[in-house]
Amino acid sequence: MSRLTILVFILFGIAVASLSQAGDAANDPESPKAADLVTDGQAINLQQEKYTTLFKELREKHHFTQSELDRLFAGTKIDKKVLELMDKQWEAKPYYAYWPLFITPAVIERGRQEIKANQQILDRIEKELGVDREVVVAIWGIESRFGEHRGKFGVFATLNTLFDAYPRRSAFFRDQLIDFLLLCRDNQIDTLTITGSYAGAFGQTQFIPSSYREYAVSFDGDAKRDVFTSVDDILASIANYLSRHHWVLGAPRYVDIGSELKGQELTAASSKGTKGRVDWQVVSTIQGMKLPPPPGGKQLSIVSLEKSPLTGGGLRYIAAYPNFQAITAWNNSNRYAMAVCELAEALKGVVKP
Repeated sequence: MSRLTILVFILFGIAVASLSQAGDAANDPESPKAADLVTDGQAINLQQEKYTTLFKELREKHHFTQSELDRLFAGTKIDKKVLELMDKQWEAKPYYAYWPLFITPAVIERGRQEIKANQQILDRIEKELGVDREVVVAIWGIESRFGEHRGKFGVFATLNTLFDAYPRRSAFFRDQLIDFLLLCRDNQIDTLTITGSYAGAFGQTQFIPSSYREYAVSFDGDAKRDVFTSVDDILASIANYLSRHHWVLGAPRYVDIGSELKGQELTAASSKGTKGRVDWQVVSTIQGMKLPPPPGGKQLSIVSLEKSPLTGGGLRYIAAYPNFQAITAWNNSNRYAMAVCELAEALKGVVKP
């Protein structure tokens, strides 16, 4: 498998990462895979109770007509490839193998060009939304390679496939299907032509439908929230997501705290992943180093990152600040958040000691 193919799968896998649940049936080797229970292109039974109940809600709560629903859902079929990709159990790459997929000289150069080309937009974003420009552009680069990789799966067909034939998350994708229909109607978007990832994410932001409805904004003077072609809206929507998760302009994102943790409290926090929290004064005292105070005195996370065996191996530990945690709200992965932070540093020209 080529490096480019791996990159495309990982880019689309980003949208899936936050959907994964520890203890899912997918982790049971005896459990049949969703893709094994269907054939590609099989018609979805629109007379089954889950669909008749869905149509009733769409008519009565959201005021779709039956003729609209008949037109939209006519001939809806299973896309087996979607299920195969959702079933696939990707091994978590160690950080030293993960970050080079996103942070390359070409990406850094392109990102710096985008910052320069969109200076006025990014000035407004920092002033009005309070999110650092290099972070916004880093997420844009990681999510869709600045719009070059948006996905080739029909979003409507994908969401129907996952609602009908992916039992573990059927309820979740039912909600996403409703949100997708509503956002298409509200924005006069052709429901059947939008393409995206195998998890139903779309546009240059790779928002799932609920995230689009909640966080997408218009920043270019019209009423349309266009995450497909309007760079103003794309960048502002990314920033709005982070702003709504309490991003603080110019505040610390992380601090390196060494290659070992010197106290059980920090080890315990690290073991809890993105949910672990500890007071910053405790980190400072245990590690014997001075740390900048976080905004509002909020707690920090302790993150471990694998170092390359070529440079001695072992772990690198960081104290992750609330801004870092805002990125994990976007994608529930410390590796993803760290890649965003380090790409943002590269875009800004930060030289590490």
